[in-house]
Amino acid sequence: MKTYTDLEQSKKLSEILPLESADMYYYTVNGDIYKTPNMIERIDDLDVDDNSIPCWGLAALLDVLPRVDIEKELWSSDKYDFRVKAYIDDGYAGNWFNNPIDACYEMIIKLYKRKLL
Repeated sequence: MKTYTDLEQSKKLSEILPLESADMYYYTVNGDIYKTPNMIERIDDLDVDDNSIPCWGLAALLDVLPRVDIEKELWSSDKYDFRVKAYIDDGYAGNWFNNPIDACYEMIIKLYKRKLL
């Protein structure tokens, strides 16, 4: 199961969210982006070089979302789908995804576009 934002999601979120909200980061090795992010264990770890890209795990994504639930639906004996519901104004329900990271990412984008984040 996907446990953190992919590179494209991370790039987009770094334009929207405070960088301090990230709990991981992608970093460069000889000019190439390393495909597995590093965990941020101390506040000092946020001092990464300009070529590093912040990355968010599920807990970090949930921390930036106001009043949400993650729904989990069993579609077959071994397949779950997830969606996020945000309780702002009349409420917002996201689309179904096969992992909670994509569901949270979509809700962040949706709330940001509506200026609710």
